[in-house]
Amino acid sequence: MDTMRRFTTISEYNAFNNNPTKHPLVTVVDLSKADPRQGSQMYFGFYVVFLKDVVCGDLVYGRNTYDYQEGTLVFMAPGQVAGVNSNGEYYQPKGYALAFHPDLIHGTPLGKHMNDYNFFGYQSNEALHLSEKEKSIILDCFAKINYELEQSVDKHSKRLIVSNIGLFLDYCVRFYDRQFITRDHVYQGVIERFEKLLNDYLVSDRPQTLGLPSVAYCANELNLSANYFGDLVKKETGKTASEYIQFKLIDVAKERIFDMDKNVSQIAYELGFKYPQHFARLFKQKVGHSPMEYRSMN
Repeated sequence: MDTMRRFTTISEYNAFNNNPTKHPLVTVVDLSKADPRQGSQMYFGFYVVFLKDVVCGDLVYGRNTYDYQEGTLVFMAPGQVAGVNSNGEYYQPKGYALAFHPDLIHGTPLGKHMNDYNFFGYQSNEALHLSEKEKSIILDCFAKINYELEQSVDKHSKRLIVSNIGLFLDYCVRFYDRQFITRDHVYQGVIERFEKLLNDYLVSDRPQTLGLPSVAYCANELNLSANYFGDLVKKETGKTASEYIQFKLIDVAKERIFDMDKNVSQIAYELGFKYPQHFARLFKQKVGHSPMEYRSMN
């Protein structure tokens, strides 16, 4: 899978898949109409969402390989690279792809909130697995977008196309919420492992050498993308991953405050704070008292 195909425009991707270009900035692709192909890496300069109907090779995304199931949605943001490893064999792609260029949504309500759709930053093994009913809703969204692409352009075209893309993404948010609940066995124990990771980190010398534990560090240690990890923690605990880390830091700090052999600056450095005043500010914000006031109260 050494070949790298680069797609910077919608028309280039359409041509590759034998799909007509009805709009320069958005397309719905029926992958079954593409010619049989060998696996390759692909760079995309636009948003792409794949709905795979059948397994046709292993999806390679970053350094990870994921043999994904029928009825799976995979999301890619501009600048990402993915591909299919077919072990040198030709295969017939199946399913659909929705592709849209960032220029389509600039200045629209969707453009302003695009960063809210965290799943464009998920790894392939964190893809969205659809039920049959959910799959039919997704295909209906694709059909509505394609319907607008078939019409003559008028003053309503862009708004309706962008609105239907937004509707599709909002459904995906709902379906991911369902997946966090129904597929909790896949990531069972993540919060427990997160808690243990923080405990082990804070009793080691890593805070002094690496600094405060970050969301990215914890996600990487748990083999999850930062976005998926953050969303999972939020669904499970009601706190963001950053808030959870801060809660743990303050909980440990409360205990260490009573070590009279150490001043507040030493405790701050032990926890990974670069500047003691940042620790004091966070402590007062979360506890309602400064570290010294808290020490004197107990």
